[in-house]
Amino acid sequence: MSQLSERPEKPVVGVPLPHESAVLHVTGTALYTDDLVFRTKDVLHAHPVQVMKAHGRITAIRTAAALEVPGVVRVLTGADVPGVNDAGMKHDEPLFPDEVMFHGHAVAWVLGETLEAARLGAAAVEVDLEELPSLITLQDAMTAESFHGARPVMLSGDIEAGFADSAHVFTGTFQFSDQEHFYLETHCALAHIDESGQVFVQSSSQHPSETQEIVAHVLGLHSHEVTVQCLRMGGGFGGKEMQPHGFAAVAALGARLTGRPVRLRLNRTQDLTMSGKRHGFHATWKIGFDAEGHIQALDATLTADGGWSLDLSEPVLARALCHIDNTYWIPNARIAGRIAKTNKVSNTAFRGFGGPQGMLVIEDILGRCAPQLGLEARELRERNFYQQGQYTPYGQPVTQPERISTVWQQVKRNAAVADRDREIAAFNAAHPHTKRALAITGIKFGISFNLTAFNQGGALVLIYKDGSVLINHGGTEMGQGLHTKMMQVAATALGIPLHKVRLAPTRTDKVPNTSATAASSGADLNGGAVKNACEQLRDRLVQVAATQLGVNARDVRITEGVARALGTERELPWDDLVRTAYFQRVQLSAAGYYRTEGLHWDAKAFRGAPFKYFAHGAAATEVEVDGFTGAYRIRRVDIVHDVGDSLSPMIDIGQVEGGFVQGAGWLTLEDLRWSTDDGPQRGRLLTQAASTYKLPSFSEMPEEFNVTLLENATEDGAVYGSKAVGEPPLMLAFSVREALRQAAAAFGPGATSVELASPATPEAVFWAIQSARRGGAHGHRDEPDGSTADSVTCVGTEALSGA
Repeated sequence: MSQLSERPEKPVVGVPLPHESAVLHVTGTALYTDDLVFRTKDVLHAHPVQVMKAHGRITAIRTAAALEVPGVVRVLTGADVPGVNDAGMKHDEPLFPDEVMFHGHAVAWVLGETLEAARLGAAAVEVDLEELPSLITLQDAMTAESFHGARPVMLSGDIEAGFADSAHVFTGTFQFSDQEHFYLETHCALAHIDESGQVFVQSSSQHPSETQEIVAHVLGLHSHEVTVQCLRMGGGFGGKEMQPHGFAAVAALGARLTGRPVRLRLNRTQDLTMSGKRHGFHATWKIGFDAEGHIQALDATLTADGGWSLDLSEPVLARALCHIDNTYWIPNARIAGRIAKTNKVSNTAFRGFGGPQGMLVIEDILGRCAPQLGLEARELRERNFYQQGQYTPYGQPVTQPERISTVWQQVKRNAAVADRDREIAAFNAAHPHTKRALAITGIKFGISFNLTAFNQGGALVLIYKDGSVLINHGGTEMGQGLHTKMMQVAATALGIPLHKVRLAPTRTDKVPNTSATAASSGADLNGGAVKNACEQLRDRLVQVAATQLGVNARDVRITEGVARALGTERELPWDDLVRTAYFQRVQLSAAGYYRTEGLHWDAKAFRGAPFKYFAHGAAATEVEVDGFTGAYRIRRVDIVHDVGDSLSPMIDIGQVEGGFVQGAGWLTLEDLRWSTDDGPQRGRLLTQAASTYKLPSFSEMPEEFNVTLLENATEDGAVYGSKAVGEPPLMLAFSVREALRQAAAAFGPGATSVELASPATPEAVFWAIQSARRGGAHGHRDEPDGSTADSVTCVGTEALSGA
């Protein structure tokens, strides 16, 4: 076992602990960025000037009327920017645009003594616009050949030979929805300027170092003149990885120009209409199977709806391509990707970062093709699991394929699948208008950033003379429990009780050049860095303890806050050890660093090993569907998930539960709609609030919800043997959608192939039931949103006989 993975005697990691801010959360005393406004004097409030057209060229902005509004202090426009007028890393996102690119695009910002004054001032700004044609839907963009960014192609094996050797070939198309982050805390920033002109920004940001970089280049400053702090976020889910930068830059620009603190906080409607979402995708595919149902070849094109600018669309698309295989070996593949440019908000990172979109394609294909192959979907999935020695389509070996089967078989046992299959069959036979189904799906999710350079982390650990410890690391806390884990890592590495450790807010002047807290890498990168810093300190203290105890340093152990000499009764309490070290002039601070080894990636060739390891999991979900309305309920969910040796089991189980529910929301409830008519509201987001955008609530929770963490699952080469947990569980929700597909099919004759829209709303399930009653859909049908969905078309030989 590697030194990074090995756990010492009596570790604090692995102990189930509540979130470090749990008491603050439930008592309402936890502070968030916007709470700091009430502790700040003379704050100005920023309000956007939004243009409610989908596309147009600005011919004039008149601000005089706004300046006449009582309480308005200043109107910010592009003419005020001293540096670069751009808020994106791709330099395609003007902070103050001269071309409106989506309905609700902010073209100027008003600063007021109160938020109401700023709002009234924004309403008084006059914007003249030359309207231009707009592309709202994915279909619009594909028809117009409107694409931007890279167009990668992933190739493996011999695709033509694979299809030639296939006994069954199917083709189809599939379009599935985007998703709103709907974090509780909307985008916000609070900027200050000190007496020397230094800029300090409090930002609700998953990537403070990048926020710092954008603020600096907008203001024409160097990064050392800008400090960004993230105290905590009220949720992020990827939505605060790239998109906070512009809002922070507006606040900083306002503070720089007025000399007063500036607060910018979007209300819910502004947040929904101005910030990006999960990318919706369109897929066309062709798949071949041999006579036993093994995948022989897959040819697919994935089109992501990128919105008006690139943002993170290129790496999102890359991860989608890298995850289209999920848990299945595809020996011959050609997977192409492209990014549609539409006149909508710029879509961005969202939990799973393209992985869910890629994996959903293959899961939908198998769910649709299984009946036509004469196989249960569960059996078809099992037959195609990765085996030892096999490689992904991008060339990375699958090093733990046995875990795919291990979690699958364990969830079958835990969920008593065989017994419940019989119960469901009996129930369905007795209930013509209500059907139940139980589906199992698995996941294989790669952990690391697509961009190799991002796979590094830093930390600064300070020990004070009284023995207390303060940790600074580069990760941000958005409720996921990262800070809790880092405190446990530090206490374990130093050999002290947890109460000795405190964690400071994330700041760019403490740990520089940090990566985003994203890609499920927060614990791996920052945990490695915290451990490294603590080990430096422990090694120094062990030398001091050895001198005091009269033994060799190799014989000293620090456990539970006491340094002990092996083979003797001598010991030295931690506080005394630290005080002694101080008087011996031993350095009591250390900067830690970690970089993920073994990664390599050729983005042009689309080959390499971009992931440190794969996280695995499986979920069994039972649903009940009403045949008259398509309404359904989730009766029971059983999950077995691989987090290696958990750093903090209570945190990890919560992450699995939350990820699953968020995934179920994406796949079954959350239905973003834009106005697509040619009227004055073209491009307007119609689902602008929780009243029109359906989020999972208690009524959608499984009636029985069982989560088990895989045991004896040490991940060698990761901090204390753990694995990432943030994103992978979201994709366990595929089992909900597949169970709904099977329940809808149960209303028709046996072996019915059923299409199911995504999100699988009750309306979509109802149409699937109607299709099943007709014996399965053929050709295409109109969808409720006006698009079409093609059915699976078999272009090969007859279905399996005797299967």
